[in-house]
Amino acid sequence: MKAQTQKMAAPVSTPFYYGWMIVLISALGVFFSGPGQTYSISVFIDSYIHDFGWSRSQVSAVYSAATLASGLCMFFVGRFIDRHGQRKMAVFIGISLALACFWNSIVTNTAMLFIGFFFLRLLGQGSMTLIPNTLVPQWFITKRGKALSLMAVGGFSSSAIFPPFNAWLVNKWGWSFSWQFWGIALLVIFVPLAYFLIRNKPEDIGLLPDGREKPIPKKGEPNDGYAETDLEENWTLKEAMKTKAYWLLLFCVAIPALVNTGLTFHLISIFGIQDISPGIAALVLSLMAIIGFPITLAAGFILDRVKVNYVLAGIFLGEIIFMLVLLFVKNVTAAILFGVLWGISGGFERIALNYVWPSYFGRQFLGSIKGTAMTVMVIGSALGPLPFGFAYDFFGGYKEIIYMTMILPALAILSSLLAGKPLKGS
Repeated sequence: MKAQTQKMAAPVSTPFYYGWMIVLISALGVFFSGPGQTYSISVFIDSYIHDFGWSRSQVSAVYSAATLASGLCMFFVGRFIDRHGQRKMAVFIGISLALACFWNSIVTNTAMLFIGFFFLRLLGQGSMTLIPNTLVPQWFITKRGKALSLMAVGGFSSSAIFPPFNAWLVNKWGWSFSWQFWGIALLVIFVPLAYFLIRNKPEDIGLLPDGREKPIPKKGEPNDGYAETDLEENWTLKEAMKTKAYWLLLFCVAIPALVNTGLTFHLISIFGIQDISPGIAALVLSLMAIIGFPITLAAGFILDRVKVNYVLAGIFLGEIIFMLVLLFVKNVTAAILFGVLWGISGGFERIALNYVWPSYFGRQFLGSIKGTAMTVMVIGSALGPLPFGFAYDFFGGYKEIIYMTMILPALAILSSLLAGKPLKGS
């Protein structure tokens, strides 16, 4: 009996619902996805070019190929999360990402670089964001938007801290030591905390989602004050794939990944054509993150009250607006306006695209379902810069490709509005 009591106890006693501790460790997990994110890896590119004599296009090609290959594997990571749970996977992925960092500290040729980039993207950008984004929804239903918003603090902190800190590490001790530093940090900080603090769902420690006293009733039962949208249905991946909403949402996931990566990758060049300095381009990217942070908090509040597909439609309308502004950026004021609008859109997007999957398809098989979405997202981010590069070579500028790219969010608005929440048996 004592053993059973221990099994049902939270790892640490808290005066508040333990789900908020899960949000904290999930935010830390998103933070430690940093070694595999473009904003972190980009700091090392010039060092590779300088030390090994590789061309920029060579390193870029290796990076794109590794990113694409990693995206194709995310489906399997989602399956493993459903099978083994977030706790075991967080520990395994954390250790594996640390080893990938150590590997990247000893690369000497492009084959080793491809392997290093592949595991950084698979384990960092992919898995270390997928695990928190499937863990938090297990603990929250009615407060899911707020919880995901707070978790997003880890992502904004990561994107703000990693680039300047990596630059300092590389300048002070070199790129090899910098990779070793993050490998050690993962093993010393994240892995032990993940092992001791993560539990896969509240039922594992005798609690209920949102810290409720009694479970949300099934459909047809008295709802005790809960809204109809709070009543949860769990879908398998096969069941979800038979719905129209699933495929429409996959299209919606691909568009921001493609558009945002393409614009980010070429932003200095886009601004350069319009006589805006690289420093202003860097300021716009920082501003986007700064604006996005408070917006995510508002997004969580709104998503707990407004249908998520309507919010998605608004996000894609915002994409069209900020791309129109980008076409007419001629001075610093217009560039800052573009950054503000981009940040607002990105803040809502970061939460809504994570909120929609558990909202539509439940918690039980979320890893498999969200894994397919991550595959589409990573592939979109890998392919995003290509059309902009081709358009620049062909047209000598970006105006034409920006206009053509606007077609994608326009189609995504329609997809969002058509992607109503599916009902089983309908």
